[in-house]
Amino acid sequence: MKAIIIEDETAASRNLKVLLAQSHPEIDIVATLESVAESVEWFRDNAEPGLVFMDIHLADGNAFRIFDDVEISSPIIFTTAYDQYALEAFKVSSIDYILKPIKQEELERAVAKFSSLTTAARGEYSRKVGEMVERSKSRTLLVRVKDRIIPVAEGDVAFFHTANEQVSVTTMDGTTYPIDGTIESLIGEYGGQDFFRANRQFIISRKAIRDISVWFGSRLAVNLSVATPERIIISKARTAEFKSWLQ
Repeated sequence: MKAIIIEDETAASRNLKVLLAQSHPEIDIVATLESVAESVEWFRDNAEPGLVFMDIHLADGNAFRIFDDVEISSPIIFTTAYDQYALEAFKVSSIDYILKPIKQEELERAVAKFSSLTTAARGEYSRKVGEMVERSKSRTLLVRVKDRIIPVAEGDVAFFHTANEQVSVTTMDGTTYPIDGTIESLIGEYGGQDFFRANRQFIISRKAIRDISVWFGSRLAVNLSVATPERIIISKARTAEFKSWLQ
């Protein structure tokens, strides 16, 4: 089977080739690419390989830029030193996501996962990935929990919370998941009629609000229908804006 490696670190690509030669000599590496531009050009000029091993941080930028210029239907095993791109990787034809330094057993698991997909199964997999991408475009949040991807619909979100540089989402049934990103990036996605940036720690959903209490210093305390890790306080300066949004 023909495969390519997209990796800008010579040592990393050499190590991957050695590991593959030891465990999967049937995989023929036909190209090693180091940049977004080189990868785009290669896919435009060549038939797609049976499998792609792709790093995310390349010499000239983020590897996801490749997908802006060419369509890639080949299954992809991502190899990267960073775990924050796992959800983004799921939106393309990702089979697995391996963190560097790559271990032999993790590589074998990923290739075995690929090998277990028959041609029909791979088509079904691509269809399901496509459906997930379409759902994500309609603001379904994809949450990674260990080796699972859980879709959280916008209507199921009760609030977002940040503490100690970790952001989480809590659903209307009280389940909390850690998520990537910042509270500032989320307000760009979830601001407007249905969500409000209550303070530096919280973005709250209108449908989750149970009642509101008058707090000290003309502030407001918002009580939700689900438990929160701390009290949600609206400052005096933002009280009028909050009341206008709520009405």
